[in-house]
Amino acid sequence: MSNPEIEEIPIRDTMIRLGQLLKLANLVEDGVEATELIKNGLVKVNGEIDDRRGRQLHNGDTVTVNGQTVRVSAPQA
Repeated sequence: MSNPEIEEIPIRDTMIRLGQLLKLANLVEDGVEATELIKNGLVKVNGEIDDRRGRQLHNGDTVTVNGQTVRVSAPQA
């Protein structure tokens, strides 16, 4: 049973970088905002703060920003 608060974000490939996902999920306006949020420790990946904009995310990973959580939904390899 999935949590209705978590939005699934489908991606084309098996991996997406954190900064790209924030833009794709409309959690930020642009790359500059993504960089600022990540640099200031305001982004959690799988429940832990991550300060790497290039962090690779895979199927099932969750990202939380400003109380909003999304889950990566990638095609199965």
